[in-house]
Amino acid sequence: MGRGFLLMLLLIALPAAAQIYKYTDANGNTAYSNQPPDGVKAQPVELPPLNSVAPSAPPAAPVEASSREQPRHAYEVLELTGLPTTEALRANNGTFTVNVLIKPRLQGPHQFRLLLDEQPYGQPSNVPILQLVNVDRGEHSLAVQVISGEDVIQQSPSVTFTVQRVHTP
Repeated sequence: MGRGFLLMLLLIALPAAAQIYKYTDANGNTAYSNQPPDGVKAQPVELPPLNSVAPSAPPAAPVEASSREQPRHAYEVLELTGLPTTEALRANNGTFTVNVLIKPRLQGPHQFRLLLDEQPYGQPSNVPILQLVNVDRGEHSLAVQVISGEDVIQQSPSVTFTVQRVHTP
């Protein structure tokens, strides 16, 4: 076997941080070791840095789920926008719209359902602009759910707002 091959085997077998020494043995052959031999002049071998690749995580095994079980967070972003939270919402007849910010976009059979004061409100829809009609004046909470049939997939944080209705004589 060639000396280069033996050197490669030695380099592969040693830990990455080990020092390699080159020396001439009693028979005049060039030899390599991770420890300098006693009484023999040995030279440290400068090795190029090793290329290393971090091992990738094995792919997760698919989880067998029944049709009623959904991922805990199917959407990265799900929130209501368009509602004032620091001042009253002026809606003379209590009618206004809210927008749903969702990422990624709504999937397949999923629909939006509003929760007004923690109760389902209106009909489910797949349009991210939802209308509320004739909401009483005062403070309310509003959230949006993503549903599939009657199953709740995910729910947005609740937003508290105040409706101010001005009645004209």
